Amino acid sequence: MQTEPFINESKTLLQPSGPAIIEVRNITKEVKLNREQKLTILNGVNFQVNQGEMVAIVGASGSGKTTMLGLIGGLDTPTTGQVFINGQDISKLKEKQLAQVRNRTIGFVFQFFNLVPTLTALENVMLPIQFDKKPQFKPEERARELLDMVGLSHRLNNRPTQLSGGEQQRVAIARALANQPALLLGDEPTGNLDSHRSQEILELLADLRRRLGLTVCIVTHDSKIASLCDRRVTMKDGVLYEG
Repeated sequence: MQTEPFINESKTLLQPSGPAIIEVRNITKEVKLNREQKLTILNGVNFQVNQGEMVAIVGASGSGKTTMLGLIGGLDTPTTGQVFINGQDISKLKEKQLAQVRNRTIGFVFQFFNLVPTLTALENVMLPIQFDKKPQFKPEERARELLDMVGLSHRLNNRPTQLSGGEQQRVAIARALANQPALLLGDEPTGNLDSHRSQEILELLADLRRRLGLTVCIVTHDSKIASLCDRRVTMKDGVLYEG
């Protein structure tokens, strides 16, 4: 069966579970190689994720899936097109405004954890709250609550080097949830873990999605991990396909 491009207008491809929290409209991303040549990474992509969904973006290395996630997360800007998060067009925001969106609306989980090595688990989770100029939580109280939620209440005072890979990723997930984001983005969040720990992390994300009402979008090359999500889309040569 031939795979068809992902098109927002097709009612058969989108089964909303709530309002759209991610909406990407006709995105292109190009980078200049030299004065005369440019590389097209994304080519006219349309994509929508509805509130409460857990969606996987899969594809080979170099297909454009990580670039796509970076645009959704406000880490990069498109060459053309629009990116809406919770109805707000973030593609034209200035860096200061983007930083506010990233800190309050979007949580990020990366392959290599990105924890501060000199800080304890508790201190790592407290960081995003402390950076927020108008914090809605008390940093230590919130960090303790989240570390308990991810099963690490007994590891509060351990530094990253004293934690296993799976435990470090749990701390990273707790940190991503510090300011109660509506959207959680994962860039190969299990890519640095063995199969058993990968399964545990995906099950934790699915559980947190249900408990907290999160919307989750994950980039992965692992079809087994993608099968645990509600929906899967495939990036190939800068074009997004359903399934």
